Amino acid sequence: MEIRKLLFVTKFEQLWFDALQSLLDLRKTGLNHVVFLNVIEREKVALRRGTGYRKEEEVKLREMANIRFIDWAENLFEQGMEVGAYITVGDLVHQVLSACEKEKVDLIVIGRPRRGKLEQFYAGSDVMEIIRRSKTPVLVYKYLHPDASQAEKPFQRPLLALDWSPASLRAMDCLKGLKGILSQVHVMHVIDEKNLKSLSGMTVQKARKEARKRLEEVCETFESEGIQAIPHVYAGKPAVEIEKAARESQCTLIVMGTSAQVSWKERLSGNIPEALGVKSIFPTLLIPPEDR
Repeated sequence: MEIRKLLFVTKFEQLWFDALQSLLDLRKTGLNHVVFLNVIEREKVALRRGTGYRKEEEVKLREMANIRFIDWAENLFEQGMEVGAYITVGDLVHQVLSACEKEKVDLIVIGRPRRGKLEQFYAGSDVMEIIRRSKTPVLVYKYLHPDASQAEKPFQRPLLALDWSPASLRAMDCLKGLKGILSQVHVMHVIDEKNLKSLSGMTVQKARKEARKRLEEVCETFESEGIQAIPHVYAGKPAVEIEKAARESQCTLIVMGTSAQVSWKERLSGNIPEALGVKSIFPTLLIPPEDR
């Protein structure tokens, strides 16, 4: 998988130009086009009473976004890159997916929700919905999160979490395509604690050895591409163990595949990739299945 064109979604609250610059290592693997997207939420331009909205407020917000995008674009033009931009009013999910379809981008970059408790729930739901519906990989980017000792280059030491689903194997292929900017890959599998309850000690050790063997085979494929790879087997709650593994291995990015189908329970509470995308302190690259 090549990343030649990315959609950079920003509200100018977390993801500024320095965050985009930290991703420009992707140029070594083919990136040459960035599309900016700023979605003005309807409530920001709505009248306090009535059903209309303040046209002058929309114009002001559009112009402010346009000034920033022009400045960013000039910088990228000087680096020989192509640039596009959308400034729209409406629903974040719809606008992101629409721009993605129009531009045929290879990667969506969006910030982590950071708001008050009630607002954060809705913002988190928007990010989850984008992850669920997107046919394009989504990078939920927590640029230089204050709680993590992250490098400014997120693709240096990714953690690839494998559950052996087609999407997670596709995530593996995605990383191979980025070998020009990877210094090391940590590959892990979590034996879910739900499965441990029904297994004997001997059976647990057998499952661990089988998982380790599969991971070592994956590592060999990375090594054949000239990428150093290290296997890890963890046991427990997958989301917790993946976060723990990223911390312990000093990784700069979590990479996972996402589900083709989402249960009603997952739709309400979020599945593991979605939960990590919204809650993890690490940047999280989520790869959808091919048949979405």
